[in-house]
Amino acid sequence: MKFHKTLLNWYLAHKRDLPWRKTNTPYTIWLSEIMLQQTRIAQGLPYYQKFIANFPTVFDLAEADEEQVLKLWQGLGYYSRARNLHFTANYVAEELNGVFPDNYNDLKKLKGVGDYTAAAIASICYQEPVAVVDGNVYRVLSRYMGIETPINSTEGVKEFKALAQKMLYKKDPANYNQALMEFGALHCKPKNPLCESCPFQKKCVAFQQGKVASLPVKLKKTKVRTRHFNYLVFFNDDKTLLQKRTGKGIWENLYEFPLVETATEIQMEDFSKQSAVKKILKNEPKKIQLYNNKPIKHVLSHQKIFAKFWVIKVDDFPDNFLKPVVKTNFSAIETYAVPVLLEKFIDAFGFSK
Repeated sequence: MKFHKTLLNWYLAHKRDLPWRKTNTPYTIWLSEIMLQQTRIAQGLPYYQKFIANFPTVFDLAEADEEQVLKLWQGLGYYSRARNLHFTANYVAEELNGVFPDNYNDLKKLKGVGDYTAAAIASICYQEPVAVVDGNVYRVLSRYMGIETPINSTEGVKEFKALAQKMLYKKDPANYNQALMEFGALHCKPKNPLCESCPFQKKCVAFQQGKVASLPVKLKKTKVRTRHFNYLVFFNDDKTLLQKRTGKGIWENLYEFPLVETATEIQMEDFSKQSAVKKILKNEPKKIQLYNNKPIKHVLSHQKIFAKFWVIKVDDFPDNFLKPVVKTNFSAIETYAVPVLLEKFIDAFGFSK
């Protein structure tokens, strides 16, 4: 049996019941694809449902404030996706009268839409015969064909894109693309793939040659950067201070407590000696307490953050921060969009309790 027939038969029997599979509306497909980039479906599904409930159309999303979008996105990570999502919603609503482009090439021109997302929307919504290539597709094709070219190399990207396009079932690209991704997610998994019950077992080069565990091949990852964050949690009656992160680093436009970053972990006896801390705390605070003696570890794709939270009681808030600060009541702190690291601290600390 041909590859596409075997794959589609498997898909009909095993595909998950997901809300975006019940529609081919470009807005909903675009929303789901952006949300599920680098995100497991189990994690992304509740966010998708929240967004659809709050923004049922692209016009609703376009009219929302960026802070509202970031707040709903909070905890999903890779926040540039949310900012690009909002930007593109505005563009589609205002410049394209709410109508998404109906082809791969024009879809790729939208901010935040790359090869994979454009191919997914074009094939699912418009039956355009263009192949999707994501992590699942790389894995399935590399094992099935026994290809050892690194999937994150320039050569590998070109090779797999060409192979995926060659193998695409052009009479039904929507179901074929979804089937291939689903097969990689559920059956040909990164670890513990279900090889013994695989319908491609006899033709799979990796299985026949005992190479399943070694494929696909990846070049070594970028070196992980270690950072030490010291958050200054100010207390003045029932108020505290927050700052908005700016620039192109992590967590752009999200809020956090005033931050002092240091080269190494800081202990209690050395905290007030830090030049940045001394500059902020011109007047002696009433009390400084370290909330967590052991730093909280927070891992991002290429960064490891070790965070400490310093609770500082003051009669008057300092006024010489490097960045503008926002004064907020404890009861309102949860209305601000913050990184998940801060969200967990806020929940544990219980500001509003």
